Amino acid sequence: MVSIPKQRTKQPQLEQLNHAIVEGIRDKKGKKIVQLDLRKLGDAPADFFIICEGDSNTHVKAITDSIHKKVKEELETAPSHTEGSSNSKWILMDYFNTVVHVFHPETRDFYELEHLWSDAKVTEFGEV
Repeated sequence: MVSIPKQRTKQPQLEQLNHAIVEGIRDKKGKKIVQLDLRKLGDAPADFFIICEGDSNTHVKAITDSIHKKVKEELETAPSHTEGSSNSKWILMDYFNTVVHVFHPETRDFYELEHLWSDAKVTEFGEV
């Protein structure tokens, strides 16, 4: 049986969510921000991954706090699930259609999510 990728449409609310997430990252000077569009990949766990990094555990935590605050204020929503807050080497925030990965640089290099999902359309956000 051939697996046909699901056709997913970009919803205006999803665009607003992704924009708010990126702005939350930028507010705390998050680095190397990329968005992976996974909608054309049949086995993807979400429509988008947004990936960035912070210089230290404290910076990683501050970025995730900023994302949470920005999305809550602008869209009145919170992540359905958050993981990794205890050690702040890699914090994952699950907004269902968009999953945010905030990494410590060494952890990002180790897991290479961009390489694992290399078929995704990549959007890079320049430094502020």
